[in-house]
This record gives sequence, structure tokens and C-alpha cells, in this order.
Amino acid sequence: MSLGTHALPLPRWEDATVVVEPPGDEPGAWAGAPSSVVADGEVYLAYRLRLPVGAGRGIANVVARSADGLHFTVVVELGKDAFGAESLERPALVRTPQGRWRLYVSAATPGTKHWRVDLLEAATPRGLATATPRTVLAGDETVGVKDPVLHHDEHGWHLWASVHPLESWDDADRMTTEYATSPDGVRWTWRGTALAGRPGQWDARGVRVSSVSVTGDAVVVAYDGRATAGENWEERTGTARGFRRPDGSFGELTAEDGEPVGSPHAPHGLRYLSLVTLPDGRRRLYYEATRADGAHELRTELAS
Repeated sequence: MSLGTHALPLPRWEDATVVVEPPGDEPGAWAGAPSSVVADGEVYLAYRLRLPVGAGRGIANVVARSADGLHFTVVVELGKDAFGAESLERPALVRTPQGRWRLYVSAATPGTKHWRVDLLEAATPRGLATATPRTVLAGDETVGVKDPVLHHDEHGWHLWASVHPLESWDDADRMTTEYATSPDGVRWTWRGTALAGRPGQWDARGVRVSSVSVTGDAVVVAYDGRATAGENWEERTGTARGFRRPDGSFGELTAEDGEPVGSPHAPHGLRYLSLVTLPDGRRRLYYEATRADGAHELRTELAS
């Protein structure tokens, strides 16, 4: 089966705009991990605000909206205490085929390296503020689960999530991307590893799918990768491809050759790419990137 030839646009850095500044000016202060949706002619953007370790870590998930994709008004801000979490990571914002809004929230269990994913659902984005969270990806004592990316089509719901092994405290930064399917986006069945690091390559230590684009039976993804534990939090972005199985689910992904895309500022982090198609047909990218002072900012640019 052909994997298709459609390409996923990647950031070029030039002509990009900062849409959210970090909450500090030092390494570990981040605005980013975006998840974007176009609905009713506007761009909705969910993202994470973070402070350095010891100062709060992932303090909040935010949902904002914009008429032009550049200037955003905050709709909802959800603090980590609402989830009993030590930290929050990337949210996944979804509008269901029925028009309801969902936010999948990655929450850290205090005092551990464990992560789980909770779901908020409401009739409107503003209603997410008072929705009751329910855990939909629990992980267990052996793995933490976070940073889901979702896709819905005629075959149901599809999810790619970052999974971290927990047998060793010092090695819990390792990650693979695991794939799951669901009839409703709530009850999930794990289907296997979609993408893993390649020994000796720039993504050897861990990989995390960040954006998914499906055309027919072909899927192309952007993913974050790192070679070493020292590159944790400063991943760079590459692409991988795969195809749909006869049962409608997706198979393993194959990483494409070539160097990853990174920030021009050391240590060159550029991650959590999210891509939307605007009402006029153009495509807009959102991503988190390292700036000159070591903080991370949330940037956007139009695809070439």
C-alpha cells in the first residue's frame, strides 16, 4: 500500500510571530505545548504554562480563541490543583462530531514520575472550566501516559500518546509513542507501539508524536525526539509516515531520514508542533521553541 506523498509542513522560523510569552525569563519557564482547532471561523488554542522545577512546574492549561490566529483572548485557565497534580503538560483540544468540546489534560501524580490523562467535556469552551474531570488514560505502576494527539474519522477515534517506563526513576524520561483506538474517545484500547527511538540517531532516547495529518489511508506525523537524557525538554522536530490497516486502524510509523528542525537558539528546542487548516485554506503552524535566554515561547507561522 502506498504511503502517499503529501508532506507535513515544518517551521522555518522566519516570519514567525510569538503568540504567548513565557511566564518567566529563564530556562524552565515555558509557554507552549499547543493544541489547535478551527471552529466557527476562529482558531482555538490550548497550551501549557510552566515555571522551573521547584517553582511550580506546569502550573496551568489555557484555552484561548482568535479571529486571526495571531491575537488570542483567554477563554479558560485551568490550574494544576484542580486535578490534584504536581504538574500539567500538553493539553489536547478536540471538538467532537456532535459539536461538543473536549480537553484531554496530562496530569503528573505528586511525588512520582507517573502521568495520567484526564478528560473534560462541555458544550462550549468556556464550559470546560466547570466540567468534572474523569481519567481516561490511567497508566499504572509501570508506565506513565501523557501528551495525547487525537484524530477522528469514519473508523472511530484514534490516539497517539507519549508513554514513559517507570521501572527506573533516572530513566523515566525515555518515551515511545503508543497507539490506541476508541469508539467514543473515552474508552481506549491500546494497539501497540507506533513509533520508537532509533539507536544512534537524533531521536534515540525518546519520541513523541505531536501532530497527525491523514490523507486517505496514509498518515504523516510530526514528532519530537531527543538523543540523550540531557536533551529532555529540548526536543527537536522530525516527521514519520505510516498507513491504515484493513480494519481501519493505523499501523507503525516509519521515521523519515534527515536532520530535525530546531530553534536557532541553544539548546535548540522546537517541539509540540500543532497544525490547523484555516477557513481560507491556508495552513498555520503553532509550536514551542527555545529563545535566546533559555525560556520557551509559543510561536506561529503560516505554512509555505
